[in-house]
Amino acid sequence: MNKRVYTVGQVNRYIRGLFAGDPMLAAVFVRGEVSNVKYHTSGHIYFSLKDATGAIPCVMFASSRRGLAFRMKDGDKVIAGGSIDVYERDGRYQLYAREIRLEGAGELYERYQALKKKLEAEGCFRAEIKKKIPKYAATVGVVTAPTGAAIRDIQTISRRRNPYVQVILCPAQVQGEGASESIVRGIQTLDGLVDVLIVGRGGGSLEDLWAFNEENVARAICACSTPVISAVGHETDVTIADFAADLRAATPSAAAEIAVFDYAEFSSLVKRTQLALDRALSTKAEALRKEEKWYEARLKAMSPERKLRDARMRSASIEDAMRGMLAERIRTKRTHAEKIRMRLAPPLERRLVLYQRQADEVSRALPQQLKTVLRTSRHRLALMAARMEGISPAGRLRQGYAYAENRAGHAVRSVKQVGRGDTLTIYVSDGRIITEVKENLPDE
Repeated sequence: MNKRVYTVGQVNRYIRGLFAGDPMLAAVFVRGEVSNVKYHTSGHIYFSLKDATGAIPCVMFASSRRGLAFRMKDGDKVIAGGSIDVYERDGRYQLYAREIRLEGAGELYERYQALKKKLEAEGCFRAEIKKKIPKYAATVGVVTAPTGAAIRDIQTISRRRNPYVQVILCPAQVQGEGASESIVRGIQTLDGLVDVLIVGRGGGSLEDLWAFNEENVARAICACSTPVISAVGHETDVTIADFAADLRAATPSAAAEIAVFDYAEFSSLVKRTQLALDRALSTKAEALRKEEKWYEARLKAMSPERKLRDARMRSASIEDAMRGMLAERIRTKRTHAEKIRMRLAPPLERRLVLYQRQADEVSRALPQQLKTVLRTSRHRLALMAARMEGISPAGRLRQGYAYAENRAGHAVRSVKQVGRGDTLTIYVSDGRIITEVKENLPDE
C-alpha cells in the first residue's frame, strides 16, 4: 500500500490553514507574564507570555505600537489581544498582538481609549489646527516637576545648544492626585509669555503618566495659543497629551533639541548668509557701476551740444562736397557749351548774314508796302462810311424822319405804348422836342 509523503512546508501550510479557519484564534485575548521582551530597531517588539503551565511566543509589529500605552518589561502582568497564527518558516505558532494593557490597569486603559475617541471625534487632533513650532525661539516655557530628570535634561541641552535662550519653568505636579489641575495651571500661566511651551515628564507606568491622559490637560493644550511640544515618558509611551499637542517629542531631551535652536549652527548660518549677501551686494554694485558708466557714455553721445557739433561738422562736409560738385558741374557745363559753340559758330555766322540780307530787303520794301496797304484801307473805309451813312438813324433824320422816346428812354413804335398825358422826347436832325400826348389815334 502506497503512503503519501508531504514536505515540511506543505504540513506547515496546512496547519496554518487550520489556524486561519478557526474564528476563535482570529481575535483572542491572552493573560500572562511578560518575559524575554526585546524592542527591535525596526520598531517591532518580540516577547513571550508565560504562566505556571507554559509559554507562548508573541510579536507586536511597529504598525500596532500606537496600541501600547506603556513600555513593557520582564515580569509585567499583561493582557494581550490579537490573533494566533503559524510562522511557516520555523513551524511554530505565535500570538500577533495588536493591543496590550497591564493587567489590573484595564479600567484606565478603557478610559484612555474612550477619551481618545471622544476628542478625536471633536477634531482636537486634526493636523490642520496644529500650530507651527518657531524655528528661533528666544524664550522656552516648561511645565514639569521642578526636581525631576526632565527639567535637568532640558536645562542641560538648552545650555549646550544656546545659552542665550531663556528657559522659564512653571513647576507642576505631574503625578498623583491633583496633578492634572497643576499641569493645566502651568499651561495657562505660561501661555502668551513664551515663544514655545514644553509639557511633560520622565518615564513611568501607565498609572504614573495618567495625569497626561486627563481630559482637562488635553483641552488646555488645544486651547493654548502658544505652540506646545509634548514630552511625556519614553519613546514608546503615548498619552492623550501627545495627540493634543502641536508636536510630540519622544523624550524631554528630544523636546529641548527641537525647541532650542543651536546657536553655533545659527551663527555659522548667519556668517554664511552675510558672506553670500556681501558677495551678492559687491556683484550688484559692480554691475550698477558698469551700468552707470554705460549710461554716462550714452548720455554724452546723446547730448544736444555733441549732436549740434556733429551736425555742424556734417553740414560743413556737405557744403564742401556740394561746392566741389557745383564747381565741377560748372566746369563740365562750360566745357560742353564751348564745344557746342565751336561746333555751331560757322553755321550761325552764315545764318546771321542771310538774316541780315533779308532784313535789309524787308526794310527797303516795307515803306512801299505800307503806302499800298494804307491806300487800300482808306478806300475800303470810305465805302463802308457811305454805306453806314445810308442806314444810320442820323441819316434818316436828315431825310425828315423823327425818333420818339418815352420818359423811361424806350423807343415808341406804337400808339399803344403811350397814353394821354405821357411826356415824350422827339429827336429830329438838329435837336430834341419835349411834348405831351393829347390823344393817341391808332390806324384803322
